[in-house]
Amino acid sequence: MGRLSVRQLLVISYKLLSTTNPIFFTTQNPETQNTKNTMNELFSIKGKVIVVTGAMGVLANSLSHYFAEQGARVVFLDLPRIEDKLKATVEKARLKSPECIYCTGSVLERASLEGARDVILQKFGRIDALINGAGGNMAGAIVQPTDSFFNLDYAQWRAVIDLNLGGTLLPILVLAKVFEQQKHGVIMNFSSMSAQSALTRVFGYSNSKAGVDNLTKWLAVEFAQKIGEGVRVNAIAPGFFIGEQNRALLTNPDGSYTQRGQTVIKKTPVGRFGIPEDIFGTSHFLISDAAKFVTGTIIPIDGGFSAFTGV
Repeated sequence: MGRLSVRQLLVISYKLLSTTNPIFFTTQNPETQNTKNTMNELFSIKGKVIVVTGAMGVLANSLSHYFAEQGARVVFLDLPRIEDKLKATVEKARLKSPECIYCTGSVLERASLEGARDVILQKFGRIDALINGAGGNMAGAIVQPTDSFFNLDYAQWRAVIDLNLGGTLLPILVLAKVFEQQKHGVIMNFSSMSAQSALTRVFGYSNSKAGVDNLTKWLAVEFAQKIGEGVRVNAIAPGFFIGEQNRALLTNPDGSYTQRGQTVIKKTPVGRFGIPEDIFGTSHFLISDAAKFVTGTIIPIDGGFSAFTGV
């Protein structure tokens, strides 16, 4: 018998392997398929009832619509004076997830939050996640480069603390109260790059977001110890995203960067400002079962800004 060709050897090998190890030649490996199904279940947020405060803010609104695209039942919560905008955005969200609703209320008024909670529970019977997206800043709590710190408007500083820190705590006290009975629920707060390091100008905002970081960690421990592992508290810390509040500070009318904008970009290794889509993946992870052992964390979404010294 002559020497076998390479082609003949390959044919013989294929027949032997397919006879003794047929699993290698199936179109789907059962173990791989099971893993895929498990991963889909871990990361799925379909059907979850997710309440988003400050739902008309740029990042919170974009995130709310993303959740709707994933099949979540999103509750858009914002002030009564913008109810028309709430109605319009929920109509859009319902094209993706028909059970989305809106509620009006202020994150600084307990009675309005209690009213929203009652509507949500009557509609869905539970709350699975609370996203604290409400917040903001005021001119009097900013220290401009040419100002003396001692000209700070104390009343507006207190108002900014109340809005960002109090406006995170009060929705937790009212809306997340249901987690105590449910024994499950996720809170995701919005922190900031200004919370951990001195970011010039935004004095009051920085103070308030540092408080949000501490609140996040404190409540993560409190709820895990007293309610159980099913209740988790985390935060995201977005880097620099251009919105209406900071557009003039970071960009010129022609779209070029201001001096402050250039400074930010130089300290951001990826070399750009964030876009709303950049927060979707991390937020999705934190409210899904894939993060069931993750609590008390503040995750930067900043293009490397917080990791880079600038040198």
